[in-house]
Amino acid sequence: MSIVLQGSTSGSVTLQEPAVAGTTVLDLPAVSGTILTTGSSGQSIPKAALPTGSVLQVVSTTKTDTFSSTASSFTDVTGLSVSITPTSATSKIFVILSIAGVNADTTGSTARVARNGTGIGVATSAGSRNAGGTGEMYSTVAGSVFLTYISTVLDSPATTSAITYSGQIIAGSGGSYTTYINRSSADGNNNTYSRGASSITVMEIAG
Repeated sequence: MSIVLQGSTSGSVTLQEPAVAGTTVLDLPAVSGTILTTGSSGQSIPKAALPTGSVLQVVSTTKTDTFSSTASSFTDVTGLSVSITPTSATSKIFVILSIAGVNADTTGSTARVARNGTGIGVATSAGSRNAGGTGEMYSTVAGSVFLTYISTVLDSPATTSAITYSGQIIAGSGGSYTTYINRSSADGNNNTYSRGASSITVMEIAG
């Protein structure tokens, strides 16, 4: 037996019984809302209803200007940070840091991802060595070469408060030399040299 619902202004909606044997139960939610239908426009599945592993939101920023630092401790690269507010405390945050740079004068320079200023996804501490999340940002080619370094971290912040993720660098050698971002150290004004871009992207993954 079908059920006909009359529209509030005109028309009607018919609930048609399925052609199946036996008894089938359809449980309706005990909350107010709109039922999603195939092809409906302006409708979306609530984030809380998405399965584990779903991408809930993406935030990204790209730094196109240059930056330099002689700091002997990890310091934020200006303009290379994003903020995200997880929808659930069980969510994971996947962070992708792509950072272009070089220190042409000394080894020891490296980069890392930081959550609210604290490094995450970094190497195990070993003596006085700098524990970063990327390779060593050093070039022996007379200051004309810089490379892009990638660091990926799957973080479990366990919070629904706003979080800031940033890219950080350390100059190495006690801060005696400069680490450059998005440029070479020589950076001559001709087409022998180039400029680069760095970015940081974060994705909330349903847990």
